Amino acid sequence: MARVQANESDAWERLVNLYAPLVLHWCRCGGLQHHDVADVFQEVFQAVVAYVGGFRKERERDTFRGWLRRITQNKLRDHFRRLGREARGVGGSSARERLAQLPVPDAPAEDPAPDEGECGLFARALDQIRGEFEERTWAAFWRTAVEGRAAPDVAVDLAMTPGAVRVAKSRVLRRLREELGDLTE
Repeated sequence: MARVQANESDAWERLVNLYAPLVLHWCRCGGLQHHDVADVFQEVFQAVVAYVGGFRKERERDTFRGWLRRITQNKLRDHFRRLGREARGVGGSSARERLAQLPVPDAPAEDPAPDEGECGLFARALDQIRGEFEERTWAAFWRTAVEGRAAPDVAVDLAMTPGAVRVAKSRVLRRLREELGDLTE
């Protein structure tokens, strides 16, 4: 977070890669029409850019994800307030006939990962850090932390000691906590 607040471009890129699909998921779940998702999404990240310097973890339960979710909720409320102030369209058979004469526009491309949530966030974070570890270290982590296998069993499979398996798992989890910050606590 400090690197994002210092406006380092690679830190911003990592933040967007991790959190953009989650914000899209929240927007979709917020009841937006398909064509409004991109607009609200953009407003969310404009607010993040403008206010990230003021983000502080002052209390134990203050999290970046929670702060981001509040921004998203506020932008959703703003969007629906604007809709409430706009004049409603008026139709009728003559309006329908005129619309029927217009060419049909191309269908919009589907958004990637329509059922994105926090699991997707964890998957992206794991994907980003995987290259930082040797294959055997990663396998020890994956088999114990994800598959739920016992360290002694994994140790036999990977020709490691059970202690080395636990250390490998710990190293990857520590790095994941660094990548996601308060989300993994």
